[in-house]
Amino acid sequence: MTKNVITISREFGSGGRTIGKLVAKELGIEFYDKDLVRQAAQKSGLREKYVELYGEFAPSSDRFAYNFVDIDEDKESPLKLLWKAREQAIVEFAQKPCVIVGVGADYVLRDRDDALKVFLFADEETKQARIVEMYGEAKLKDRNRVHEMDVRRSLNYKYYTGQEWGKAQNYDLALNRSSLGIDKCVELIVSSAK
Repeated sequence: MTKNVITISREFGSGGRTIGKLVAKELGIEFYDKDLVRQAAQKSGLREKYVELYGEFAPSSDRFAYNFVDIDEDKESPLKLLWKAREQAIVEFAQKPCVIVGVGADYVLRDRDDALKVFLFADEETKQARIVEMYGEAKLKDRNRVHEMDVRRSLNYKYYTGQEWGKAQNYDLALNRSSLGIDKCVELIVSSAK
């Protein structure tokens, strides 16, 4: 079966955005990444900066980051509005063939047979080198930042979905960007989608 929608979840610094763009170009389909932030902000009425900060990352890397927040308790809480808006945006984008990069799209589209759910990971050295290459050394002042961003993504994913982020069973394809490289990851995703 052809996979019309490809979701890419990724560790911070693994090159997910670049790989996603290349896959979309290769397949001749739409690519969504930052568009998800803009769309969710419009739908929820929340500021884009808030959506960007809390749409994919927990407020902190503390494992208790969400302990005192109950998403079901307050139906109009900003976090509840944010999740619903992200969910709606993902569903709308997935009405046409596309690549969606971001935590949560795999979960939102979990029941779609035509969705290929991909997870990209890499070793710390590869991720740190990628961040320096893309953003410069200033973005990597604290070497723990790479790990912290992944922990915050994981906590966010767990909070909204109840599942473990990066666990192979939640994806169709898990690729080690360190050993495979960008081009091979693109090739494997494209061939899996066809």
